[in-house]
Amino acid sequence: MSGLFDQFRTWYEKRHDYARDWKARTGGSVAATMCTYVPEEVLIAAGMLPVRVLGAHEPQNVTEPHIFGMYCPFSRDSLAQGLLGRFDYAEGVTLSHSCIQYRQTFNSWKLHVPTVKWDYYLPMPNEVQSKFAKTLHRAEVAKFRTFIEGVIGRAIPDADLREAVEVVNENRRLLRQLFDYRKETNPRVTGVEALYASLTSQFTDKREHNAELKRVLAEVAKRPNDRDEGIRFMTIGSENDDVAFMAMIESVGATIVIDDQCSGTRYFWNEARIQDDVIATIADRYCERPACPTKDYPVHTRYDHVLKLAQDYNARGAIFLQQKFCDPHEGDFPDLKEHLEANGIPTLFLEFDLTNPIGPFRIRVEAFLETLREEELF
Repeated sequence: MSGLFDQFRTWYEKRHDYARDWKARTGGSVAATMCTYVPEEVLIAAGMLPVRVLGAHEPQNVTEPHIFGMYCPFSRDSLAQGLLGRFDYAEGVTLSHSCIQYRQTFNSWKLHVPTVKWDYYLPMPNEVQSKFAKTLHRAEVAKFRTFIEGVIGRAIPDADLREAVEVVNENRRLLRQLFDYRKETNPRVTGVEALYASLTSQFTDKREHNAELKRVLAEVAKRPNDRDEGIRFMTIGSENDDVAFMAMIESVGATIVIDDQCSGTRYFWNEARIQDDVIATIADRYCERPACPTKDYPVHTRYDHVLKLAQDYNARGAIFLQQKFCDPHEGDFPDLKEHLEANGIPTLFLEFDLTNPIGPFRIRVEAFLETLREEELF
């Protein structure tokens, strides 16, 4: 990776330092967000910095008194970060409706992390395609706004919410522009570079992130398309921020050109549609975004969305990055695999625990690559 994306990499590697520095220079407060369905616009309008809880590969022994060992590695890792004081700068923690395992992680966090001064669980429809979903979610987002107003001790004007929507929409738009370069033959943006950009948008000040994205986009346009792309892959799964693992995939003759993950495209893919009612603007966007498996039952709109991503970005194969014991994605996998393969997209299933075992997985990725290369010969 060239130096063009170094700022994103530095932010990612020192994300807790970034949040502490932001607090010191702005005087603002920080809210730890435990799901990308949390409406950040409300927090930003309140003068807060939303900081997504990402993976960190923390030791798991501290979580054993609080949650089951059979919970997914991301649930255990997230709670470990809270218990070990990694988020001691965050005054609050909030979660939107998620899987039952992560809800227990949230409950344990709010009970046992001593620096938490406030917490909020935001209900959300399981079936976002329901004709009642938006009405319900608008009411929940309005309640969330009222709660945050109580936290900060003042009203949040509609104008501030609209400004926050514009800032977040711009971030989504700029990330889409960056990801569009990955459609190219021999893309001038690698999967690892795109991962750094999307991950850092989830915990930095959106205005600062937008400024850096604009700088990077201006320079990316000047890059030559001289990196051999090899086999084009997409990745599918829940949260994934294992940069070393993604770099391994791109080191063996492949390029990750797109993803369907909550740490990637599902976070930023669609903008909020501007409406007269600013709460409707915010709430509807989270119902309309590409759904995760916990929100996509029984209609499964995401299957066609994932296939379209693979086709639009000319992915030759898809790698499922499956966190062990992740019930929503494990339940989703068989039908989504069938849907992709029926439409000419071969798949590889990799299940991991706290960390991706790079050595064994490298062998499996290389074997998958070889299979795809052999298919190209016939």
